Amino acid sequence: MLAFALYLQHGVGLEPCPMCIVQRYALILVGVIAGASAAIPRRGAWITGSVLALAASGFGAFVAARQSWLQWHPPEIVSCGRDFYGMIETFPLKRAIPMIFRGSGDCTKIDWTFLGLSIANWSFVAFVGFALVLIALLARSMRAPRLAHA
Repeated sequence: MLAFALYLQHGVGLEPCPMCIVQRYALILVGVIAGASAAIPRRGAWITGSVLALAASGFGAFVAARQSWLQWHPPEIVSCGRDFYGMIETFPLKRAIPMIFRGSGDCTKIDWTFLGLSIANWSFVAFVGFALVLIALLARSMRAPRLAHA
């Protein structure tokens, strides 16, 4: 997903909006947490990593759902506002975070679709897919008997 997002940005020339960048960070977080917990051969690490990756995936799904909603119901007054980094650099975090989720004119714009779904829609589908896999892995780990140390 991240490779395709970078292709759309650098190959096609689509600039990501603030909410798209937040979704990228959530995707990276899911991957890093899942990879790190998979590398540790302990059941507790797998369960903890799955829960943390599930939380990151839920956050990514929330942001993607919010952006999809903004695309389907754009505000009457659309302002393009600052980009993600401009918000973080200019405003304190407690003011920048609400600005990100409010969305900007860029966040409501649909530049690319595939099978009738926008990038935000596909991002939501992917995050929900990750969450379902993580829930299945958590359920499997909880059912598995504890291994005795030899």
